[in-house]
Amino acid sequence: MQTVTSILNTAAAITIALSLFYYLAMMLAGLRNLRRDKVPLSIQGDTKYELPFQGRTPAYDLYFLIPGLNEAAVIENTIRLLANQPRATVIMIDDGSEDATGDLAQRAGGPSTIVVRRTLPEARQGKGEALNAGYRILERLVEERKQDPNRVLVCVMDADGRLSDGALARIEPLFDDPSVGGVQLAVRIRNRDTNFLTRFQDFQFWSMSAVSQFGRKTTQTVSLGGNGQFTRLTALRQAGEQPWSASLTEDLDLAISLITNGWALQTTPEASVDQQAVVTLKRLFVQRRRWYQGHMTAGSRIGKIWGEPSISHLQALEISGYLAVPWIFDLPWSILSHWTLVSFIVNAPSVFAYVTGPISLVVGVFFWYLLTFAPAILTTTIYFRRDRRTGFWRSFLMGHSFLIMNYLSYACVWAALFRILRGHTGWDKTVRVVESEPAHPEEAALPASSLPIRHARA
Repeated sequence: MQTVTSILNTAAAITIALSLFYYLAMMLAGLRNLRRDKVPLSIQGDTKYELPFQGRTPAYDLYFLIPGLNEAAVIENTIRLLANQPRATVIMIDDGSEDATGDLAQRAGGPSTIVVRRTLPEARQGKGEALNAGYRILERLVEERKQDPNRVLVCVMDADGRLSDGALARIEPLFDDPSVGGVQLAVRIRNRDTNFLTRFQDFQFWSMSAVSQFGRKTTQTVSLGGNGQFTRLTALRQAGEQPWSASLTEDLDLAISLITNGWALQTTPEASVDQQAVVTLKRLFVQRRRWYQGHMTAGSRIGKIWGEPSISHLQALEISGYLAVPWIFDLPWSILSHWTLVSFIVNAPSVFAYVTGPISLVVGVFFWYLLTFAPAILTTTIYFRRDRRTGFWRSFLMGHSFLIMNYLSYACVWAALFRILRGHTGWDKTVRVVESEPAHPEEAALPASSLPIRHARA
């Protein structure tokens, strides 16, 4: 029994040390990069998502790929904010919708928007297949228009996505560096005030994920997401005729492909994309289970990453750490965390042997709290500074809610593992909710008649 106890204690210590090191390394690197670039954490905290082309001087031909399945609740607002702009084309892929998604997209975008209508049995084969269908149209248009592939950018947007004001003016200059193959924007949750779950999702995206992504700028291994994802056409071409895979996380797969082909992936704190959060626990579980499953299957590419001579050791180490998170941290910790808690309770008399009075108790509990909740304290501070309108105590609650929300992660990671073992790879669609139409000043868009864009359908 003593041997088993020693093994479990050692495993717990190693898991804690590795996860804390990786987490703090990325977060602190992100804070360091922001300070180096003299950018405050609060940048974009109160931004609006109505005029993405504001201040843009078109230097690239821009194509928006927007896959959608039954997106009638949100598609019009998304298309309206992107359509009818110089050197920009919207391609909406209606992946076999049973509602009016395609018609609403066409009406919102007008002649400058191309709706690709897919029908069963070809439709509904996953987001990657839908994107590849739009990509084929895109390639045809680039050839017909005789556009320079080096000056063509492809942006993947979710049907509920909206770019921040002036986003394009911040993003396009990043591609002036010829080594940059992709740029991913931080995500803000639009309906964050709906309930605790939506606020928690905003907390994860806007503080933890965004700041760690800023940290990955150091290694140029920023992870691509499915919303607000920008890639250079020449980089996509190197990923093959079908750049997006059938993986449940086709965005992560594409990021790995671009990095192994020698492209740098970047982000910027001066632009972002907002989207809806799922509003119920059941839907959140289904969404996160899909993310975990795709992330876990992507781990099979770690060997290829280390075998690629164009990838530095630091890059390979960071990517490997990121891909290994479900396997090395989440799965083991779902068990070891309870072992650690039980051990703490059993050994409480010896742990608190130092207590000889009220002062020593207060001091001891204070230092125990600092050591135990260091990540929560850090994320509380970051979330509050990212947007002070959130309020300190709400930020405090979000930072410490991981004690409870970790159980959602445990359930999702184990459910994802069972799906992998059983060979289940079905795509679980995220359900949208109807929302009000955003403000859209007339000057945000040019009349469609002024654009040299041909209408096409497939």
